[in-house]
Amino acid sequence: MLIASFTFAVMGAFAKLASQSMSSLEVVFFRNIAGVILVGIAVVKSPLKQKGGKPFLLFFRGFIGFVALLAFFYNIAHISLGDAMTYSKTSPIFTAIFAWIFLHEKLSVKAWGAVFIGFVGIVFITQPSGIGFSKYDLLGIFSGVGAALAYTSVRELKQYYDTRAIVLSFMLTGTLGPLILFLISPYFHTAELDFLFADFVMPKGIVWVYVIAMGIFATISQLLMTKAYGYTKAGIVGAVSYTNILFSIALGLLLGDAFPSLLTSIGILLIVFAGILVARV
Repeated sequence: MLIASFTFAVMGAFAKLASQSMSSLEVVFFRNIAGVILVGIAVVKSPLKQKGGKPFLLFFRGFIGFVALLAFFYNIAHISLGDAMTYSKTSPIFTAIFAWIFLHEKLSVKAWGAVFIGFVGIVFITQPSGIGFSKYDLLGIFSGVGAALAYTSVRELKQYYDTRAIVLSFMLTGTLGPLILFLISPYFHTAELDFLFADFVMPKGIVWVYVIAMGIFATISQLLMTKAYGYTKAGIVGAVSYTNILFSIALGLLLGDAFPSLLTSIGILLIVFAGILVARV
């Protein structure tokens, strides 16, 4: 999980570099197409072993993960890498809530306290003004909510599908979805929806290095993370996963991001504390 957290931060750094030359929608496309190729090769070499039976839930996992990824990469392009990663790491807090709602898992008083602490952390990071949350705040929160819905569905899907099939459903949707959005973007090209619709721009020169490296590191991280959760207790793995924020802040500083403010730093610490607490209760 430590290696997965680092490789995910590296993926984010390459995504931020690629975003200087292309839209976040295109970044999502290249991030996933590399994964489809790599996981597809693995499936060909070793066929899937599963019983299936939940195709709609499998599609939902892919779709909601794709939309959450769109929001996540849009924020990587427009705010600091550390802040974008922190928003995505709110997912364990929302996962606890969704598991309570949809999977009927019980939440202790301590768990509800952790959820409350997590929401306080979100407020510290967003620092809403009199007009409410900014576009980046809303997309950041949604990246955590969408990821939480995807993770909650995985907890059900792993009883029916091979891990590679679950990962592949997400990456296939993340490859086909952008292609559809590219085709219809001329009819919905507005500033408010620029995270959804954009023109395709063929990468040139060093940008190819960015997108290929991004895809490779993303796939490595995804597979290592999935393996990590299969090897030991989720609480331990979940706690280690928060090192991703530290890696992301460090890499973000190298790319020119400003150091997090005091309030943002407090918010990050509260979210990390809440996430670890949720994972351990």
